[in-house]
Amino acid sequence: MPGRYRGAPREVLALSTYVKLTRAVSALGARLAPRLAAESLTESQFGVLEALHHIGPMHQSELGEKILRSSGNITMVVGNLERRGLVRRERSTDDRRFVRVALQPEGERIIRRIFPDQARAITEELAVLSEPEQRLLGQLCRRLGLRQTERG
Repeated sequence: MPGRYRGAPREVLALSTYVKLTRAVSALGARLAPRLAAESLTESQFGVLEALHHIGPMHQSELGEKILRSSGNITMVVGNLERRGLVRRERSTDDRRFVRVALQPEGERIIRRIFPDQARAITEELAVLSEPEQRLLGQLCRRLGLRQTERG
């Protein structure tokens, strides 16, 4: 196919790998999104509900780190969930900069209902890879994701 990058072999490999990774993430997300959209939830909103359900209440900044969202984005996501009555935000009395986020009963009801189907759908999507391949992919993604921390 004409138009392919013709740089140094190391760059060509890195760019090709990056394109494949981002396309796979986009395709997987697109196949999983309709289940969430049926509940009027975004991927980020689902991530917040899931984290609060499995981990429990936490500070908004921790929540953003947990689901890999910027502070501005997590503020918007949590605000939208709060308007729907799915979560509750409380400012710390000790340090007003900290905002604790907790599930409300309706948020707990929704995540308990939709999580099993979403987990099943993810399992089916990843079944194209063997269990050892899934473990290896998980290790590689973690290593890639932690690279900034190692360099920082």
